[in-house]
Parts: sequence; C-alpha cells; structure tokens
Amino acid sequence: MAPSPLALFLVLGAAATALAEPLRFVDCGSKDGSIQEVNVSPCPTQPCQLHKGTSYSINVTFASKIESQGSKARVYGEMLHVDIPFPIPEPDGCKSGIQCPIQKGHSYSYLNKLPVKSEYPSIKLIVKWELVDDQDQMLFCWKIPVQITS
Repeated sequence: MAPSPLALFLVLGAAATALAEPLRFVDCGSKDGSIQEVNVSPCPTQPCQLHKGTSYSINVTFASKIESQGSKARVYGEMLHVDIPFPIPEPDGCKSGIQCPIQKGHSYSYLNKLPVKSEYPSIKLIVKWELVDDQDQMLFCWKIPVQITS
C-alpha cells in the first residue's frame, strides 16, 4: 500500500522543521542584550559542518537592554582557548538587519553571512560571535562548535 499524499506531506514538513531548529549555543557574556534564538543555515546537526568555499546564513534574534546608536560584529575561531579573528563581509550591525538607533526593550533580528574560505584548514573549533554596542559592551555573544570540512 502506497503512503497517502497527506502522510508524505507531514513527513516532509517534519523534516523541513527539523532542519530549521534553533541551535544550542553557549552565551559568552551578553550584557546589554539577551539572545532569544541563534540559527545557522544550513546546519541540520551539531556540531555544524562548515564546508570550505561555502557561505552560511547567520540569524540571531535578541532583545536590547540599552539604547545604542550603532553596533559592530566581531567573529572569532576559538582554538585551545585562543581567539583568532575571523573576517566577515559586513561587521556593521546597522547594515545587517538591525534598524538603528537600537532601542531599549526592542527585539531585533541580526542577519549576516559566514564565508568559509577554501584555504581554511580542516579542523574542529568553536565559532564565537559578538555584537557590541557603541560603548563596546556586549549586546550578544554566543559560541557554537563547528567542523570545517572540504
């Protein structure tokens, strides 16, 4: 007996929902904001498999506890407790989905790209992503484990 179209639809819908699950992350010092959700796409399982030559979408939903004229992102690859700066195309949070000035008590969706260059080594590491306000205080900071692969 063939499965019904409704059953197939439900299975496919469940699979698509599973791929969009928010990531488990470690908050590494969000002082001036609180993280509600972190998504890296595509990353269906953790640790995220980051393929060289591919760009990944980052979406962080957070609530601000302060007012700020602007914000700036800093990204690191953490290995053996050492933060190695990881360049991103657009560090300005106000050009990454956040409507500035940032208002106290408002929620924002921060959107950016994480390009994984072909010359990066194939290693396991921790990605650490910070967004600081105009006083250089943490709006958010999160960490996730990743595996860079060919």
